[in-house]
Amino acid sequence: MSLLAQSIVNGFITGSIYALVAAGYSLIYSTNNFMHFAHGISVVAAGYMVYWLFSLGGTPFYLTCIVTVILSALFGLAMYRLIYLPLQKRGSSNVILLIASIGILTLFQNVIQIAFGSGVKLIGYIEVSKGISFAGITMTLLQIVILIISFIIFIMLYQFMQRTKLGRNMRAVSNNRELASIVGIDHVRVSDLSFLIGSALAGAAGILVALEQNLSPFMGTNLMIKGFTGAVIGGINYVPGSIVGSFLLGLAENLGILVLPSGYKDAIAFSMLFLFLLFKPNGILGRKEGRFDK
Repeated sequence: MSLLAQSIVNGFITGSIYALVAAGYSLIYSTNNFMHFAHGISVVAAGYMVYWLFSLGGTPFYLTCIVTVILSALFGLAMYRLIYLPLQKRGSSNVILLIASIGILTLFQNVIQIAFGSGVKLIGYIEVSKGISFAGITMTLLQIVILIISFIIFIMLYQFMQRTKLGRNMRAVSNNRELASIVGIDHVRVSDLSFLIGSALAGAAGILVALEQNLSPFMGTNLMIKGFTGAVIGGINYVPGSIVGSFLLGLAENLGILVLPSGYKDAIAFSMLFLFLLFKPNGILGRKEGRFDK
């Protein structure tokens, strides 16, 4: 029983990282209607930014986090303004935008490898301790911090989307871009905002990933796949759904390795992705209209 409970807790911890990636991806997709697979490089770039500023530069950690989130947001905005928007103005199809996103992901993974080398990097700000045990479950301080920060971010995102004018404009564009334009909502500005917020979420995910895992230049591909899978499971066009789907993915992976070798985690994720794409492409909570609310 304690092993089962521990796996569930581990699933929530893993899912919280996936959910941060998926929430940003889903936010960008639902307001722009194309696949931004380069979202994964925003996560990796944020992790290496923490390594560069904190581990190499000696910048205070709290200031490193603030700068990293801001630069991640600006990096995402730059991708939209310099690459995606010009392609859209030329009438490029979503397939071209998808290819462009894969190109951006591949390019910057190699740029990071050139800049920092192919070896793994470790931040080690919060030392991995023995852990705190209760009711047969063990959690480290770092894992507790990851869960708390993730849930705070999710609550703040939900409040922003539901209670602010900008959030309502984003939901309006997601529901019906043409109608939103008729009532005076600038969809380009909304797209700017979606990339800023979505990439800021990727920055937060990158910070947590850097604290929990070793950094490597090509980890963005795997993180993007996991975030995309979580979004598909919950509903790629519905941000809360993508968060729920990511937690379900984290639980499935950690419960699955109770009966399978740990190396099958990726196989579990891909199996769930294929099943949902085949039988429930809108996800558990997703809507065809791409709505954020009921």
